[in-house]
Amino acid sequence: MVKKQSFELKKSLISTTGLGVLLVILILVNVIFSYATIRWDATEDKIYSLSEGTRNIVSNLAEPVTIKFFYSRSNRNLPTGLKLYTKRVREFLSEYEHASQGRVTVEVHDPKIDSDEEEWAQKYGMRAIQISSGDNIYCGLVFLAADQEESITLLDPSREELLEYDITRIIHRIQTPERKVIGIISTLPVFGIPQNVTPPRQPSRSRPWFFITEMKKTYEVREIDPSVEKIDSSVDLLIIAHPKELNPALQYAIDQYVLTGGNALIFVDPFCFSDMSRGQQQFMLPPSSSLKKLFSAWGIEMDSTKALADLDQPTRIRTRNNMAENSPVWVSARGRAFNESDVVTSRLERMLFPVAGALKKIEESTYEFEPMVQSGENAALIEAVKVNFGTAALRRDFVSAGERFNIVVRVRGKFNTAFPDGPPKGDKSDSRGKEKKGQAHLKNGKEKATLIIVADADMLADRFYVRSSRLLGFNIANTFNDNLNFLSNASEILTGSDDLIGLRSRGKFERPFTAVIELERRAQERWLAKEKELVRQVESTNRELRELQQQKDASQRLIISPEQEAEIAKFKEEKRRINRELKQVRKNLRADIETLGMTLKGINIFLMPFCVSIAGIGFGLYRQRRIKKR
Repeated sequence: MVKKQSFELKKSLISTTGLGVLLVILILVNVIFSYATIRWDATEDKIYSLSEGTRNIVSNLAEPVTIKFFYSRSNRNLPTGLKLYTKRVREFLSEYEHASQGRVTVEVHDPKIDSDEEEWAQKYGMRAIQISSGDNIYCGLVFLAADQEESITLLDPSREELLEYDITRIIHRIQTPERKVIGIISTLPVFGIPQNVTPPRQPSRSRPWFFITEMKKTYEVREIDPSVEKIDSSVDLLIIAHPKELNPALQYAIDQYVLTGGNALIFVDPFCFSDMSRGQQQFMLPPSSSLKKLFSAWGIEMDSTKALADLDQPTRIRTRNNMAENSPVWVSARGRAFNESDVVTSRLERMLFPVAGALKKIEESTYEFEPMVQSGENAALIEAVKVNFGTAALRRDFVSAGERFNIVVRVRGKFNTAFPDGPPKGDKSDSRGKEKKGQAHLKNGKEKATLIIVADADMLADRFYVRSSRLLGFNIANTFNDNLNFLSNASEILTGSDDLIGLRSRGKFERPFTAVIELERRAQERWLAKEKELVRQVESTNRELRELQQQKDASQRLIISPEQEAEIAKFKEEKRRINRELKQVRKNLRADIETLGMTLKGINIFLMPFCVSIAGIGFGLYRQRRIKKR
């Protein structure tokens, strides 16, 4: 008896000690992990992780960067959605601190009313927004590095997918504050035409095109003479607009520039309105441009005699006869046309391409090829000269190819030269030839280059994206599509580092309940089918009533006959039946959604305890077997 009591006491002490040890271990594990820097992003699109490009940039900073995050976290009236958004921003900023190993410091400031923090927020230009309670709240970032300062005055939750790009772009820019150089080669008068010079094929124009004026606000813009034989190495980005009949020497210069790792933004066109003179005949061969030899070396091709017709994305235009029509060759790209994973195009809503071509990858090409803007599936390539035949003729002869065509593409890689035999031979003087011989000829790329090619040059012309007016003596310009935004985004990306070019739009933060959406879609289809049936029934009843009315004499027209009464009663009964069925559709939809919800709740509530119970029972049986074996 004493032995048994001693055993029970010993067992009780062991159990109590074991529980105490487990409790201590649990506390220690929690303390250790609270200080640990282990990070695990379990999201499908890794939306809380920094990309490799960002990690490279922040780990090689020349100057330490301080990020001041101003947001009104203590405001009790802060909308719930904004609270969650600012929490995600703060967590994401901590990833920059961690990846930079101390080179990036994040400071969080709460600009309360009449506080020093609010005064600093206003000095930094932070933009306050007023919420429903009447309070002003702040949510912005300030970036400081040495004597450089930039800010995001108001963080936009709708741009959350581009948050990494926005932050990394500014960090990179304040490390290299000097203005980037953009060189422009164009056979169009994009820099304007001097008053005393009027080319025979161009209307008089003295002012530069609008995009040139806008780019000069941010970049050093240089006009490159078509006679040059070498692109200066100080050019950070080369823009080529409508390269019509470029001489071989200039094409060679472009080739060698790309092989040194130079990036380029190229606009070619199968039918360039901006290159047509006012008196040009309607059915003349359209002015086109291409870089066939260079394109072949870069692994792409475009047939400059073919234009794209897209019935999914037409544009409403006015013809020469002042008639309005939807033209399929004037492509208004929107929605699914844009590559959502590319930071250049992910936020664009609409672009206009007046008679564009189509670009495609050469099958043997090994270079990276990514479509950025595409046509709809109801599209085809037509002879460019047919553009002049009118919309009616185009639609009559249209045969869809059933595929999407590329209007804008990005190509990247270490390219090979388009001139394997060396510089092209010309009729220049010997001195020019000696100078050319002195230049090192590159057959293979030294660095990776990125090219963005657009199969339309007219999109750069003012009339296709901007409206100008005068107000109180000032010129006011209003853009009506995203053509200029595309150019700005592409220029910003291509003048940045290779790491910045590689950034992509982050995944979606909103995870829609796809099962419920699918149920609603099916119910909507059933609803529409019943609604169409009701409309058909109404039309049928009205038709029968009219027929019965016409059978009457003139004197009986105002009197409802028994046949008409029967027909009306029949229709009302049919209408009630269809309404009952519509109600049943709604009822079934709610029931399906509730059933799905209950199923998921049941899984969430009972599945885990069930699994733990099964595991516990299994472990208990396993221990009993081991004890019996002893």
